[in-house]
Parts: sequence; structure tokens; C-alpha cells
Amino acid sequence: MIDGRFVVDAHVHTPRLPTLKPAWMDWARDFAGSYPWRTVYDEDGAVIPAAMDELMDAEGVDRVLLFCEYSPRATGIQPIEDNLPLVAHNPERFRLVANVNPHLHHPLRDEAARQLDLGAVALKIHPVHGAFSPADKELYPVYELCAARGVPVILHSGLSVFPGARASFGDPSLLSDAVEDFPTVDFVFAHGGRGWWYDVAAFMAQSRPNVWLDLAGLPPKKLPEYYARFDLVRLARKWIFGTDWPGVPGTAVNVRAVADLGLPEDVLEGVLSGNAVRLMPGIR
Repeated sequence: MIDGRFVVDAHVHTPRLPTLKPAWMDWARDFAGSYPWRTVYDEDGAVIPAAMDELMDAEGVDRVLLFCEYSPRATGIQPIEDNLPLVAHNPERFRLVANVNPHLHHPLRDEAARQLDLGAVALKIHPVHGAFSPADKELYPVYELCAARGVPVILHSGLSVFPGARASFGDPSLLSDAVEDFPTVDFVFAHGGRGWWYDVAAFMAQSRPNVWLDLAGLPPKKLPEYYARFDLVRLARKWIFGTDWPGVPGTAVNVRAVADLGLPEDVLEGVLSGNAVRLMPGIR
């Protein structure tokens, strides 16, 4: 807990460093600053489960959602299997998130099912790094699977700094049909429409009960500026806390910055953990 509040970091990357392109390392260095994320890795670039667990414990993070990624044109391929040692070390704190790319996986539904069977509590797709539309009908069987399994779909919404990324696929409105076609699937717009689409993402979150915004990569103190056209308290009821670790000055730093926004306590509790637990009850 951080300041007595249960905390879920719903957006964390812990890849093996040899699987990454150089731009990822540059991003981590530039956005983490002096944050000691590199200390949880061994000399071969693999995460030391005990070290990562100790760091999250010291930060006060109760649950951590671990992302994998299959994006060879942007960041590289970080298979879900690389996150299994962390879950094995502390299955209470660490949980898996699946990832599929239609350019790599076929049939998509089978690969999504395989990763969910490993224990993943959500599925992420990355249209911007994978250069595909989230509205592609090839993804519909995956959305159907998520509806049947009761797991949310997280997708990157907004811009990306990585070479090879295709920003046009980050437009949240591309998913408007899927949001309506799969009303029982919760769709989480990671990064909240970062860049050009804050208003689009926020409007969809307020107008659709199955749309949520994750705050990963967004400096909390700038959230009132990013969403200036919206009632912040009302919109915050659809927020899910995440850091985009390790590209963050610290999880506790960001939690306290969110707390400093002056949200009502029940809304803040929802942002820091309650909304994530609502979408993924098993993580509590």
C-alpha cells in the first residue's frame, strides 16, 4: 500500500533487455531519470524476480500487471514466457497480460487463448507498434474470446516515440464499432489517447460504459490540462492507474501526484485499484 491505499500498477514492462531495440533503452533512460529500474536486472539483461519483487514492495505496489509485446517493427519481441518467472516468484503481486499481433499470430484466437491459459488476466493489442487497425475484422474472434473469458482488452491509444510506430492506428475512434459490437468486453485505452486524441478517448469513456482510460505515461499533474474540456472528477471515475514502468520517475511518486489532484476519496480509490479490480476481479 501507498499512504494506506491499495495500489494496482496496471501497466508495467519487464522485458529481457536482449529482446529490445536500442530505442527502448533510450526511452527507459530518458523517462526514468535517476529511478533505479536497472538494478532489478542481472548482467545478462534478465529480470531478477526477487529484486523486482523487493522494489515493488518498497514502493508499496500491491499488484503489478506485466506486459509482453510482439512488435518486431518497433520495440522487438518480448514473449509472455519471459514474465513467467516473476509470477512464479510472487503470484500474488505479479499477473500476466497477453499480447497478440495479426502480422505474427495465426489463428489469432488460438494464440490469445494459449496466453490466457497461462494465467493472463487481460489481453493487450498494440496497433501503433504493430501497424494494424484495431478494427480489423481478423481481431473479432479475439474480442469474442475475451467476451467469453470475461477479460478486458487493453490497447495502445495515442502516439509513440519509437521508430517504426504508425501513429494513425492510435486513434481511439477506430475501435468505436468494436466497442459497440462487444458491449460485454471492457476496452481500456492505454495512455488515454495521448497526443492528438485526448478528447476522443475521454468522450468515448464517458459515453460508453465499457470504455476505460489507463494513465500510463501521462504525468499526473498534467491530467487537468490534457482533459481540460471535461469534468475531471466525472472522467476520473473511468481512469485506471498505470505507470508504463520503467519509463517513470517512480510508482509511489506518481501515486502521490494523482492523490494531489484533489479527487474525492472514493474516486481516488477507484483510480488506484478499484477500477482495475472491477475489470479483473481475480487480481484482488
